[in-house]
Amino acid sequence: MTTAISLRFGACLLAFLLFLGPAVARENRPPKFGPYAVPLVQQTGFIRQSPAEDYWHFSQYYLPQRTSSACALASTAMALNFLRGTPKYANQTLITQNELLHTVFTGVWAKKVAKGGAGVRFNELVTLVKKGLRYYKLQDYSVEVIRPADNSPASLAGLRQALTTNETSADDLMLAYFNQGVLTSDWDGPHVSPIGAYDSAAGRVLIMDVDRDWYVPYWSPEVKLLEALLRPAPAAQGVLAGAIGGLVWIRRHP
Repeated sequence: MTTAISLRFGACLLAFLLFLGPAVARENRPPKFGPYAVPLVQQTGFIRQSPAEDYWHFSQYYLPQRTSSACALASTAMALNFLRGTPKYANQTLITQNELLHTVFTGVWAKKVAKGGAGVRFNELVTLVKKGLRYYKLQDYSVEVIRPADNSPASLAGLRQALTTNETSADDLMLAYFNQGVLTSDWDGPHVSPIGAYDSAAGRVLIMDVDRDWYVPYWSPEVKLLEALLRPAPAAQGVLAGAIGGLVWIRRHP
């Protein structure tokens, strides 16, 4: 009798532990978004109440990166579509990532954004964006590079000024090369995505993150964006180790 009771107690205890285990594991898992990334759907006021022209343009051409190394490829495709606009005729396609692999991201660049590729450094992104502007005959635009030197008040003020100017029209756009983990509190490494909007009153930036397997567009504080631009890639990032970011500002000529 005692043995039977012990067996039943052991079975109940095992069932309870099996039930409890997944719950405990779920509690220990970090949230999808850290404290510095707020999904757009949770804070829509700025998009609803302001023109937000960059956001609406990027929304038309929002792409997921095709591999874990292809954030620069997806972001460049979005930028070129943003500038060129939707083609006029039915037999014309949008600029796709596949197309860019044959027109802009050719040779060594294709290998860097392929599955398991090393990805591109900031200066390489600038080179590829300029190459894309030439190939698609977007001669009315030029590239301005913004690379804050530090996290001083002066650097933050300069970043704010650039973001404010960019927000005023759809004649320009920004791509951010930043440490994704600073904003999402997750992966610690360099990443590229367009800036969809800037809410100067709230001091926050909308990141149209192309890492679509994991994220949706999210708001991050401007001070954290500055930190993300300055954080070097860790040693584990191989050839990208030590790489820091900046903004690629594509502007129409006066």
